[in-house]
Amino acid sequence: MEKLSNDYTTNVTNLRRLLRIDDNFDILEKRLIIGGQRASLFFIDGFVKDEILEKIIEYFYSLKPEDLPASPETFQAGFLPYVETEVLEDMDRVVQNLLSGVACLFLSGMEGCLAIDCRTYPARGVEEPLKDRTLRGSRDGFVETVVFNTALIRRRIRSPKLHMEMLNAGNSSRTDIVLCYMEGKNNEDCLNLLRKRIQGIQTDALTMNQESLAELLLPGPWYNPFPRFRFTERPDAAAASILEGSIVVLVDNSPSAMIFPVSLFTITDEANDYYFPPVTGTYLRLSRGLITFLSLILTPLFLLLMTHPELVPGWLSFILVRDTIYVPLLLQFLLLELAIDGLKLAAIHTPDMLSTPLSVIAGLVIGEFAVNSGWFNSEVMLYMAFVTIANYSQSNYELSYAIKFMRILLLVLTAALGLPGFLGGLLVLFISLLKCRTFSGRSYLYPLIPFCWKDLKRTLFRVRL
Repeated sequence: MEKLSNDYTTNVTNLRRLLRIDDNFDILEKRLIIGGQRASLFFIDGFVKDEILEKIIEYFYSLKPEDLPASPETFQAGFLPYVETEVLEDMDRVVQNLLSGVACLFLSGMEGCLAIDCRTYPARGVEEPLKDRTLRGSRDGFVETVVFNTALIRRRIRSPKLHMEMLNAGNSSRTDIVLCYMEGKNNEDCLNLLRKRIQGIQTDALTMNQESLAELLLPGPWYNPFPRFRFTERPDAAAASILEGSIVVLVDNSPSAMIFPVSLFTITDEANDYYFPPVTGTYLRLSRGLITFLSLILTPLFLLLMTHPELVPGWLSFILVRDTIYVPLLLQFLLLELAIDGLKLAAIHTPDMLSTPLSVIAGLVIGEFAVNSGWFNSEVMLYMAFVTIANYSQSNYELSYAIKFMRILLLVLTAALGLPGFLGGLLVLFISLLKCRTFSGRSYLYPLIPFCWKDLKRTLFRVRL
């Protein structure tokens, strides 16, 4: 670290050179005379509260030479009328603070630099997230400013045992990362490992925020699609996880929180389960699990029964395809899987005023016209429609796509090998879940494997709060 010089001119000249102030229009230097001494106030335009900075400068103009102390600590305590201030003694910290939005003051005849944290960031409102909506409960959600997100959690947990530990990663981005946990409730080994890995990250920038951090914290095999982190945009869900002993990681510029450690069952949790009475919450939880399971095996099982009609019992004979099959069933399912993803991508990029016409056109083209043209059979369209709707019952986006990939694998194996392929695909699914590494090292299928009836009961059934 480069220590600040005792000479005011040297410090200011070095900072101007490092920040290239002449080339960057948004990095400003306000030259002042404070108590007869030269001073320079550096800040980034758009990152400071103008009205507060104006009042501080107005106060500086009222100081007289005999008022100025020689020590920066004394000046900070007696002549800097703001709450968030700090004395910086090395140039690296000055540059880091300044680029984070903190105003930095250099005063002639005084060692060190005075940091004035009167920054503000462009931010949107804390409205309810579109993905994690609830019928009851809070209507606020995380935003891209990490300080706002920590405040939303602090509002719910008013305990001195709640810790908000600030770290950063990225040589260029210096992205702020906050570890939120309750003292005495969290897994100390997991916390220490998480802190160590974040501090040991060697990368230029976290370009994709949380996704970049997740891939750096727990790099795993690319072929296993199951998520190893739980993400939430709801402050109430994050606060509840902290109170239960989990660790929540907030990343600046990301409107969601990462929760450690997780298992398959905790990833599928939803806030709706807890905002209703136990019997309703249990029904919602069990029905969501059943629908998710059906979305995985419904189309492969239908394909298996159609290729082996002898396996269909008499009371289910009505499910057999009666119409002529022009396109192989496997190809129909794969085409529809691709078409549904195409519609999702189109919906994301479609302006709001055109979304309704797009939905009508898509429904007509892929619906009745697709069946009448002979490309698809009506039974295939029906089951794929159920699978598509069932995917939206699961709020975790990564888990929905993991189930989709496993469903496609089951379809291909079933079409190629029949019943052995279907059973083999289920075995591959089970092995993928069993081999999925979690950050804490605990089984991804806990509390099922290893078996713990007490925790499994709380996982499957919504007990009293």
